[in-house]
Amino acid sequence: MAGYTLSALEADIRSYTEVDSNVFTGAILGRFIEHAENRIFYDVPIDAYRYVSEGNFAVDDKTLNVPGLGSKGNTGTVFVRGIEVFTSTANSEGEGTWLQKKDQTYLSEYVNELTGTEGGSTGQDVTGFPKYYAMFGGATAVSDTTSGGMYVAPTPDATYRFRIYYDMIPKSLVTKTSGTYISQYFPQGLLYACLTEAYGYLKGPMDMLTLYENKYKQELQKFAGVQLGRRRRDDYTDGTVRIPIKSPSP
Repeated sequence: MAGYTLSALEADIRSYTEVDSNVFTGAILGRFIEHAENRIFYDVPIDAYRYVSEGNFAVDDKTLNVPGLGSKGNTGTVFVRGIEVFTSTANSEGEGTWLQKKDQTYLSEYVNELTGTEGGSTGQDVTGFPKYYAMFGGATAVSDTTSGGMYVAPTPDATYRFRIYYDMIPKSLVTKTSGTYISQYFPQGLLYACLTEAYGYLKGPMDMLTLYENKYKQELQKFAGVQLGRRRRDDYTDGTVRIPIKSPSP
């Protein structure tokens, strides 16, 4: 099945439900689509929405911003997968050190200080190469400076290079009307998820709602299998160095 644009998906929702644009306006269908996309995003991990952000710590500054919109065009970070720190201050080459994720209380005790709301602190920081990080919230929007924060311990004593690995909520087909990853690679699942939203809005018929809910779940299993297959190791990525062995001459 070909992928969906916004207009094509809207047309199919109206066609399948036999409800015209007087009832299913563009605004109403937009809500169906966004709800369906969010459901898919949380139902199955999608590799296409994993990102990496790089930067440098500031000396004597234990805080980091959670990556925001930046240049990705998405709608904010869902969660941080990990932080890798390098001894170099110039680049992220070579082997990095993965910070251990802890809660805010642990880091507060580690540096022997009392913390206040959203990571505020009093007392003297312990400085050095970071070992731990904690999320402390504070998100008010989705920009790089308002998407929430993390803090690390010890407080960096140099401008160490870091990488943040994270998942972002994708941009919706409602705004990226020509197509998204979900609309191109999971079009039937997206349609069925939208139809369950539509029949829920119409309050029936319940047999149609059940039909498309079951169809969505069937398509989801296939899509999840594809995503899992993308992560399976191949002959060159299983972490084992392959050394050719010459057979003895007969």
